[in-house]
Amino acid sequence: MLDDKALDLLFRNARSQNGFTSDPVPDEKLRQLYEIVKWAPSTMNTQPMRIVFIKSAEGKKRLEPALSPGNHDKTIAAPCCAILAWDSQFYENLPKMFAHRPTAIDLFKGPDKAAHAEKTAFRNASMQGGYFILAARAVDLDCGPMSGFDNAKVDAEFFPDGRWKSNFLCTLGKGDPSKVMSRLPRLSFDEACKIV
Repeated sequence: MLDDKALDLLFRNARSQNGFTSDPVPDEKLRQLYEIVKWAPSTMNTQPMRIVFIKSAEGKKRLEPALSPGNHDKTIAAPCCAILAWDSQFYENLPKMFAHRPTAIDLFKGPDKAAHAEKTAFRNASMQGGYFILAARAVDLDCGPMSGFDNAKVDAEFFPDGRWKSNFLCTLGKGDPSKVMSRLPRLSFDEACKIV
């Protein structure tokens, strides 16, 4: 079991950030983050999550038209913003990633299986996205995950071939404590859970 310090870092004291310091996020830190998150579970080792890390002014300018007004300023000012996406053709990697079952690709490939492939990709990339947030915290990055943006605009700008599709955005860097909102309440066990 993790000790209290680790639980505080990952969960209890971790906060969604609304602002960051000007400290840059080194590329090596992003590689370190990925080396942890790549171990997240996914159905049949499908690993559909894809990530675009936006650090440059040019990249932020491309992202800017898709941002909602409430997320605009903090996203543009953040040292890094990750587009967490999913690969609609993730199954092409299955012969390598699930090699002990060579026919696994047949479960997802083909026009009659597109809906199943899409649901599998979105669900598993979302699960990997949760791990992404924890991995970022584990390598000493603060996060600002958000869904306040226009997916269609992001996809048209960054994924024009239609293969990758955006899921959510997550700003990364060193959080500015003065910009964090007060802690909001959480549901109790009895409100959110049942044991049957």
